[in-house]
Amino acid sequence: MAGTGKSDKVAVPMPSETSQAAKAKKPRIDCIDGCRFALVFPIILGHFIRFGTSNRLLLKLLTQENVLVGGFFSISGYVAAYTTTILGERSHDAKKFKDPELFFWQKVMSYYPLHFVVSTVGAPLFIATDRLMNNSWRTTGMHACLNYSLLQAWFPSEAEIWNPPTWFLSALTFANVTMPTVLPAVAKLSKDGLAKLMAALFSVSLLQKLSYSQAWKFHCRGEYAERTAHPYLWNVTRFHPFGALVEITMGAAAARWVMLDKDSQRPSMNPLWLFLLSYASLGLRLTSLNLNDAMIRSLLFMPLYTKFLTEVHRDCLSERPHLITRFFGSKTMTWLGSLAFPMFILHGPMGQIFYKKKIAERLWGGIMPKRFFPVYLLLVVLFGHLTNEFFVKSKRVQQFSARLAQALASRTKGMLHDAVPLKREASNEKLAGA
Repeated sequence: MAGTGKSDKVAVPMPSETSQAAKAKKPRIDCIDGCRFALVFPIILGHFIRFGTSNRLLLKLLTQENVLVGGFFSISGYVAAYTTTILGERSHDAKKFKDPELFFWQKVMSYYPLHFVVSTVGAPLFIATDRLMNNSWRTTGMHACLNYSLLQAWFPSEAEIWNPPTWFLSALTFANVTMPTVLPAVAKLSKDGLAKLMAALFSVSLLQKLSYSQAWKFHCRGEYAERTAHPYLWNVTRFHPFGALVEITMGAAAARWVMLDKDSQRPSMNPLWLFLLSYASLGLRLTSLNLNDAMIRSLLFMPLYTKFLTEVHRDCLSERPHLITRFFGSKTMTWLGSLAFPMFILHGPMGQIFYKKKIAERLWGGIMPKRFFPVYLLLVVLFGHLTNEFFVKSKRVQQFSARLAQALASRTKGMLHDAVPLKREASNEKLAGA
């Protein structure tokens, strides 16, 4: 998704218009891509900020990466719906889902190659960490299997093995299996239906978090660290692929809401306020309410951030976008947004090299001092840029990924749809044409 401003403004076709007009090229929305960096950077901070400061207030405020991850899931659904459904019509692009297995494998191959390479290059580090933690070779082998198969999010005791942040990819992969069914279904809904779906999704998500909070009387104890009576329930609450699917579908429904606008609708308010309010919800950690991450994510952050996405989308299609929309759609922010994925994959292993005690002691004689933390962040950005330029954007990698997706799709034919009826339908179409 890319491009905002006057030159990119495209009128939204109406259901009454011809199908050719309805399928006109969608305007590019760079501001959505630019938002990715504003999510990934505080997540990276949150994972390792305890090695950069001892300030308790900062630690309480910045260690809420579990809240912000919901924004990534919402954007994933938003982009998926925007690119596969039709503007102004309650329908989807049939060509996109003609081969559901290919659709799924293409999605997976957009992120799996980098995950595979980083896992393989970092395998000595990850295996050494397992062994230094006195894990058996059998356990280490199981961790490798879960990592490479992207199944770790299903196992609460193993969700953060090897490269911990990649539990996100594990949950995303499950959601991608369902997208050929979910997206066409969401695309059929009217605005009234979308509003009801959104209410139901937010309710289900909130119910899960309420269940968790009530069951363990969860609250922040002992300085800034979040602790619960049993960590596995917390892992199920924040990692489970079904919860990811709920938030991805929220994003898809939000995108469809804007795509069904009858006119070039101006945002109802400056998107800046929604952006600030969504991030300000993190400040509740510093109040006497002291809400846990799960509740802040479902009760406040996700509703506000999803609304922000719809308003910034509308704003970027207007003749005079607000400053925040122009900022996120700028070349600098879209470039930084393109680094979000490689930075997300790389920051975990890089952090282990510098801050995993048993590893750092053998490499540097101990964990790096707090003054090194800004250098660590700069290294993550630098290596994210190099990885993006020479791997993610590589034509050879893209071509290999495309061929592999095709091969896997052919081998899994019928996994997501019944191939025989489709062949029969194609035969009937030929007969009708004759």
